[in-house]
Amino acid sequence: MQSLTLNLDLDDQILEDARARAQAEHTTLDEVMTRLLAEYARREQTLREYDAVVQRVCGTVTVGRKLTRDEMNER
Repeated sequence: MQSLTLNLDLDDQILEDARARAQAEHTTLDEVMTRLLAEYARREQTLREYDAVVQRVCGTVTVGRKLTRDEMNER
């Protein structure tokens, strides 16, 4: 594993809020940044995987009748 040292210029309030949130979530800013960088690095791959799943299931789900507009837009 490699170590990365960053020199970030952050607003004091942002840093304070980030530290407080990390502490509330029982984690560290180091762990938060590691997760964010991992997500950033894998974003394109993740989107391709989601698209593949959608293509696979598209048209395979049936309800036996035509859905109303409200039913189709329910979340």
